[in-house]
Amino acid sequence: MKAKSVHELPAVDRPREKLRTRGVQALSDQDLLALLLGSGGRGRGVLELAEEIWRRFDGHLLGATLHELESVPGVGRAAASRVMAALELGRRTLLSGCPVIQQPADVLPYVRDIVGKKQEHFVCLSLSGAGEVLATRVVTVGLLDAALVHPREVFADAVTDRAASIILAHNHPSGVCEPSAEDLALTRQLVEAGRTLGIPVADHLIVCPGRILSLREQGFV
Repeated sequence: MKAKSVHELPAVDRPREKLRTRGVQALSDQDLLALLLGSGGRGRGVLELAEEIWRRFDGHLLGATLHELESVPGVGRAAASRVMAALELGRRTLLSGCPVIQQPADVLPYVRDIVGKKQEHFVCLSLSGAGEVLATRVVTVGLLDAALVHPREVFADAVTDRAASIILAHNHPSGVCEPSAEDLALTRQLVEAGRTLGIPVADHLIVCPGRILSLREQGFV
């Protein structure tokens, strides 16, 4: 059934009036989306457009990209940008109690398990634009070299996570917390790959019992 235009609705049922008189909780998901869109387009009212977007994404707007929103006929860049900004603001507000990575020591809780391991474990943390940890994954276990740690394996999940940046970390079973020539070569390779993909490497950490070494602080990232 085609949604009525805002002007066809009784004044009390229009999203803005409903918000003013009954509170934001009284608005449906489509009402909220219509308020963010502001107006319709391509011959469709804003409520019809909001319902079309809701159907297209099956209500899962958090996974939508700016390009996908703009691909909906009638949604311009300004409206799509408002929707994306509102979704991100809501997500950050919900996650405001989550830890934010601000310095190398903040990463330790996420890599504590690999400290003291007898094999090298290479870990990748996906970060949001606010520096929150979206996911932590062990990429590979074994000798650390370019043959085993390929950019494809490192960045595949980060792309899926829509990460704004990543932090790399690995342990040194020897306990010697100094970068090897292989560590530095791999770091350069992954930093360059990150630049190409638009997901920068924020740091590469070497973790050992009692110490954590930041290659960014050493000038290698």
